[in-house]
Amino acid sequence: MTPPVVVGEALRELAGQLGLPWASVPPAEGLALIATEAGLALAGDPARYGKPLRVDFLAGKVDHRRRFGGGRGQLVAKACGLAKGVTPSVVDATAGLGRDAFVLASLGAEVLMLERVPAIAALLGDGLARARDDADVAPIVARLTLHRADAAEVLAATVAAADFPAQVIHLDPMFPHRDKSALVKKEMRVFRELAGDDADAPRLLEAALDVATHRVAVKRPRKAPPIAGPTPSHQLEAKTSRYDLYVHRSLRA
Repeated sequence: MTPPVVVGEALRELAGQLGLPWASVPPAEGLALIATEAGLALAGDPARYGKPLRVDFLAGKVDHRRRFGGGRGQLVAKACGLAKGVTPSVVDATAGLGRDAFVLASLGAEVLMLERVPAIAALLGDGLARARDDADVAPIVARLTLHRADAAEVLAATVAAADFPAQVIHLDPMFPHRDKSALVKKEMRVFRELAGDDADAPRLLEAALDVATHRVAVKRPRKAPPIAGPTPSHQLEAKTSRYDLYVHRSLRA
């Protein structure tokens, strides 16, 4: 896993904060964290990585999902226990680009986001900062709190330091790919190069089960086996993915 290079004088301080290498110009190969007019972005060879990767809560798929995604009928909402009269607080321990966390926050949930990859956490922080200036989205973003932390290592300590009631913990660990599917999605290739395959998923699940007061919801490819460990209490399936649910107690109690 080769870290990206932070590029440009304007981002020199950020490179130090993230503990990433800095350069004045983009590298010939690999990924670079760059400043664009549209915000912070991860960019590389378009043939390999596609378009620069940004976090944008104001447009595109995220905005469409907020307005037309199906409300509490969405799979992630059901998995995390959002129902009529029930809006739990959620720890998204593998926040990534923040899409699931944003959906949950748009439905009223307070969400604590943890992201361990420095460059991805930086994109997420930048996206949140820009979204706070939008009158429609600012109330949603106010329910989102971001911490750069490795949940497999410091989940309990991070939740305690944030004084956050971890009723539900949401996990979406990277699933080890087969060779024939390795090149399917360029965005996923960026994540794999930065984060690997989440080989510590069993340890992450164990930590989540220790910290969650009510349930743990684990997103998986529909045909993938559960993460090694306890058997899920039950499962929710969609066309391409499912959630394995580990329930301690009812959220309605």
